[in-house]
Amino acid sequence: MCAETTHLAADPAGIKAAAAILAEGGLVAFPTETVYGLGADARNNLAVARIFEAKGRPRFNPLIVHVADVAAARLLVEWSDTADRLAQAFWPGPLTLVLPLKSNTGLSPLVTAELPTLAVRMPAHLVARDLLSEFGGPLAAPSANPSGRISPTAAAHVATGLSGRIEAILDGGTCDVGVESTILGLWSQPILLRPGGLPTGVIEAALGAPLAHRESNEPLSAPGQMASHYAPGAHVRLNVTEPRADELYLGFGPMTCTLNLSQAGDLTEAAANLFAHLHRLDDMATGGIAVAPIPETGLGLAINDRLCRAAAPRF
Repeated sequence: MCAETTHLAADPAGIKAAAAILAEGGLVAFPTETVYGLGADARNNLAVARIFEAKGRPRFNPLIVHVADVAAARLLVEWSDTADRLAQAFWPGPLTLVLPLKSNTGLSPLVTAELPTLAVRMPAHLVARDLLSEFGGPLAAPSANPSGRISPTAAAHVATGLSGRIEAILDGGTCDVGVESTILGLWSQPILLRPGGLPTGVIEAALGAPLAHRESNEPLSAPGQMASHYAPGAHVRLNVTEPRADELYLGFGPMTCTLNLSQAGDLTEAAANLFAHLHRLDDMATGGIAVAPIPETGLGLAINDRLCRAAAPRF
């Protein structure tokens, strides 16, 4: 626990201060284009252990390592032609690649949860990129929220969940994409491990082939695969056209509702609003939250994935 969590502006002085905290083994929440990440030096075993402690995250759930460039990723994983093709097309951006871990990387074994693979990503958010450059090393960074709860897309969301548990929050405003990165496994045929902020159709077009899909009963191989995840405190019902009297209604498209993900039915706008709207509804709820149907196309796959996990039974 920390006596106080410092709020840092996303200016050169704030970024320099955040990098210094990370170098000393501290935890810093920082913005990416997807959601806020909770960063720690991926090579510092104690610092990485503190991520799990601060979030209440199970130790068997691996972390994504954020890197400044492809060269930094190549030092950590067995790079491939497919990885190079995808990185050239989509990095920096909301795409995480899971590849075989190289030996003697210096990474904490807690990062991979003892798996033989590592999840790596090059974020596009300028504040995240400046922080990685200033820090000069890989950052382990899951979403900056208590484990299993709604992901943070603003500094205020981070403060609500983690104040007093981390050293600092680097405030870079609201995250543009609003849902976590798409995760692909590249140890054999490219496989979709988690839908996210980069639509799968765009990836398949770049590869010229369909992605394989992870079976739901397979062991965890990447972050974001827990059955119950991204959850508000209130009970969530999905695909609802007639909410009950005690439910707040999260809408999509032209309709009467409590909050609307996108009045225009725009899935990009809906993804950007998803977690912020869930935070607001959870604060307002005295009963449950009902969610209107969302199309299962494009970013709708990622939105529905998060909503299904938010509505899953809690353990």
